[in-house]
Amino acid sequence: MSDRAQEKTLAELAPACHECGSCGYIYEPAKGDSKAGIEPNTLFEDLPEDWRCPVCKARRSQFVNIGSSSAPSGFQQNLNYGFGVNNLTPGQKNLLIFGGLVVAFLIFMSFYTLG
Repeated sequence: MSDRAQEKTLAELAPACHECGSCGYIYEPAKGDSKAGIEPNTLFEDLPEDWRCPVCKARRSQFVNIGSSSAPSGFQQNLNYGFGVNNLTPGQKNLLIFGGLVVAFLIFMSFYTLG
């Protein structure tokens, strides 16, 4: 395999979030679990074996890796290209896209007040 194929995106390198398959709770390593005394920045893999979902008490085996939500998608060397949107996280990109659509719609609708 070439070096290029082994490269990982920033989202793949960032600590992954895990979602409970039973109730949808998302464990974010950056926040930890204050109810169970889990410190922030504790990886899911480092949680105690007896740790349970704080919402529905499901076991760790019920959780699915959903990746990182706080890292830009893409490779490090590509972050400086474009108009700066490569540095945005997927959530920020969604806000930019759909926020832009809302603003465009409001501007379009404001033309009705001119008539």
